[in-house]
Amino acid sequence: MDRGTVGSTNRGRLLVEVRSVGRSEVVTPAGELDHHTAELLSEPLDEALDRGRSRLVIDCSQLEFCDSTGLNVLLGARLKAEAAGGGVHLAGMLPVVARVFEITGAEAVFTLHDDLEDALRD
Repeated sequence: MDRGTVGSTNRGRLLVEVRSVGRSEVVTPAGELDHHTAELLSEPLDEALDRGRSRLVIDCSQLEFCDSTGLNVLLGARLKAEAAGGGVHLAGMLPVVARVFEITGAEAVFTLHDDLEDALRD
């Protein structure tokens, strides 16, 4: 499912794709996750949880940037998923995004995977 894009140039754009793989809902944000684009990610995460899909795998391999607003979207989804008996798995983070999680300590509260295949195997 294509969630659309926002922004008028490459900066500030985010495309989110969603698909079900086994017991996981795989959400792939591509581009920049920030205060302008966070809703494009939060909506499909909430929709997946509303449908009972509590194991969320975020394929971060195409995520080029994540600010504190984007981090808060992921933290909120994690709390909701865990309350429903699931969790949020982050896969394939690029170094620039991984650094945000490292600096804030958020890496300690997520299940991290080297790539999508590893996250789906887990």
